[in-house]
Amino acid sequence: MKKTIYLLFISVSLLLSCAEKQETAKADTDCKSSYFDYSNTDDQITGGIKMIPITTPKGTFNVWTKRMGNNPKMKVLLLHGGPGGTHEFFENFDGYLPNAEIEYIYYDQLDSYYSDKPNDSTLWTTQHFVEEVEQVRKALHLDKDNFYLLGQSWGGILAMEYALKYQDNLKGLIISNMMASIPEYEKYAEVLGAQLPPEVYKEIKELEAKADFSNPRYAELVMNHYYTEHILRKPLDEWPEFINRAFSHLNPNIYIYMQGYSEFGVTGNATLKGWDVSDRLKELTVPTLMIGGKYDTMDPKYMEWMSTEVQNGRSLTVNAGHVSQYDDPENYFTGLIKFIKDVNDGSF
Repeated sequence: MKKTIYLLFISVSLLLSCAEKQETAKADTDCKSSYFDYSNTDDQITGGIKMIPITTPKGTFNVWTKRMGNNPKMKVLLLHGGPGGTHEFFENFDGYLPNAEIEYIYYDQLDSYYSDKPNDSTLWTTQHFVEEVEQVRKALHLDKDNFYLLGQSWGGILAMEYALKYQDNLKGLIISNMMASIPEYEKYAEVLGAQLPPEVYKEIKELEAKADFSNPRYAELVMNHYYTEHILRKPLDEWPEFINRAFSHLNPNIYIYMQGYSEFGVTGNATLKGWDVSDRLKELTVPTLMIGGKYDTMDPKYMEWMSTEVQNGRSLTVNAGHVSQYDDPENYFTGLIKFIKDVNDGSF
């Protein structure tokens, strides 16, 4: 009899234990994040990639986008630099934003590496790219309840131009490493140039005066003395693979057409010459974060000033050069994530 009772007791204990485990497993499933769940979405089969058709006066072309994660309230569209760069400059966002469960979208602008390349300079205007971003926004169903726009370098110019026309579509705006005035950028470039070893800067200016930009010596001087101080503050042989890959994929045609050859200003008749929206920043009411680097090619003090010109701004200065997201990721992403979440929960 005792043996029967003992066996019954063991059986009941096992059943209860199994039931508890099932309840725990169910709770774990119920609490499981849906951030990386792509099921039942139209881009599941492509892993988040969408080729979005863009209508232009010269025809319809496709641009490449890739969604990372899911968050119905926090979606960040990334505008790369250049002009003519690629989304690859942002690839280390993978190491930070997923942990915060912030959705972000890689995007190669028209004539950039993964998108169509009509190679038509009539499309290489800020006006075209603003309308291109607007078409991408609509295709990805981004709106004022979830749409954050982050532009770095040239992407910052594009983000400012977009916001000045379409800020009602935005939940938040982030300008990273870009001043609101090309003339002011050029003035600051001269300040930084004068800090180079005198013989180096003298030789750079002599080569520029002769427009001898294809001379290997010019690239050698700029890369070894200027880039390693103000673009990415590491020796060239320590630059990360994704940054080197992004530079190797940069479209020189669009870059030279809009920016020119020099890192010390916009050269010749490049189309960004004279661009300046500094007196229009006060028109921006959308929550805005200005990110500058202490050693950036863009004046960090000017970027702090920009944050006071917009109506609802915040400033973040990190210990970095132009590629701030890699130079000082701890401060860059801590500040970026805090801004996005502060705006999202209404505490900004």
